[in-house]
Amino acid sequence: MGALTGALQAAAALWSPLPPSAASSGCPHRLSQRTALMSPDLQVTDASSRRAALVERLTSAGVLTDPQLRDALLRVRREVLLPHAYVRVSGPGTEPIDWRLLDGSHPEDRQEWLDLIHGDESVLLQRDGEPLDTLTRGPVTGGRMTSMSTYTPATIEALQFLGLAPGLRYLELGPGPGVSLALAADITGPGLATGVERDTHMAAFVQRNLHRLGIDAAIVEADALDGHEARAPYDRIHSGIGVPCVPFAWVKQLAPGGRLLSTLATRTPSWPGQLLVTRSDRGRVEAVLRGRPRGYRPMRGYRWLSALEHRARIEADPGTARPTRLVPPSDDAYGFWLAAAYLAPGLVRDFQARTLTIVAPEDDSWAVAGPGDGTVRVHGPRDVWAELEDLHVRWQDAGRPNAYQVDLTDGTGAQTVTSGPGPQALTWTLPPLATVPRPTP
Repeated sequence: MGALTGALQAAAALWSPLPPSAASSGCPHRLSQRTALMSPDLQVTDASSRRAALVERLTSAGVLTDPQLRDALLRVRREVLLPHAYVRVSGPGTEPIDWRLLDGSHPEDRQEWLDLIHGDESVLLQRDGEPLDTLTRGPVTGGRMTSMSTYTPATIEALQFLGLAPGLRYLELGPGPGVSLALAADITGPGLATGVERDTHMAAFVQRNLHRLGIDAAIVEADALDGHEARAPYDRIHSGIGVPCVPFAWVKQLAPGGRLLSTLATRTPSWPGQLLVTRSDRGRVEAVLRGRPRGYRPMRGYRWLSALEHRARIEADPGTARPTRLVPPSDDAYGFWLAAAYLAPGLVRDFQARTLTIVAPEDDSWAVAGPGDGTVRVHGPRDVWAELEDLHVRWQDAGRPNAYQVDLTDGTGAQTVTSGPGPQALTWTLPPLATVPRPTP
């Protein structure tokens, strides 16, 4: 499944430096040549206790509330689905990036790997679409992550929101390493869960690991944007990729009484939207879009904006101070920030900055809140803060909406979003799907 945009926090985090033992290892260890360097019984017990601790932590935090999902989390062995993991060694902005590949079967990696796969952050699995059966443990330089597991609380949140139950037909679009697919299949039952994965190596990797777990779920190597008509309709559809608008194939494949959950992605990773599509028992389709603190990474071919290259310049010169009537909106004003992603396009927030900092990278402009109340510092030809001030007034006049209705039409026209009826409603049109090269047969 694609990583979360809220997992920008994970992407920006500094990983532990490479330990001397790994740096000085003279003989590479291929993950395809795993050796039992620990008693199998001890390995199973160790991983089982980590799963139990993960479940207890999520339950105590109020994240995990569904007893069926709780049982699935205890049963599904994450160590089979996530047998290795990349950790980032170099800091943000460093190019090329230095990584270290952990092998869960290697005694020097095992404890760090167990902590990682049973933690809350995304687990990085694949670099530059590489084959996954010949990876080499240890340091590696360069490349970009092309597949990873999802931030664990977000996986739980999504599956609970969908309301899984035995007997439901489930479709996962872009399952990545298959963690949420395995959990869903454990709940819905044998032969009812399907995953559509575009990447050849990842599809084979997931199918092999599901087989090792004894989970009867199908992996189809295809473009997730097409869904999978052969096994439709589905009672629950979950997209692990962010899309700019909803592929109508997904809506067509949703059964009466069904639910479809997806991230709607824009060019900014800062303010994702979560879209819930429902089809009534009589076939009526409704769609509601809400701002969320995190969402899934966008489909291939979609490039995010970044504030990283402007960070040093902003720290050196935050801009010219001027008075402002806008108190910086709170981080949880999700309805406002979601509207900003569409109605003040081209902006991105630097979450690593000490104070609220909004950047328009393509316009070489930014706004930095403060110093002090009633003041903002601005720089560049685009007055970023003035746009947010105007939008905030419009958002208040519209009733401070937190949710927006989406008209999905019949698949032939543009998909429109509105906060409600009346002349003061906030409205916009979703961008079309980007043209992305299809996999060759």
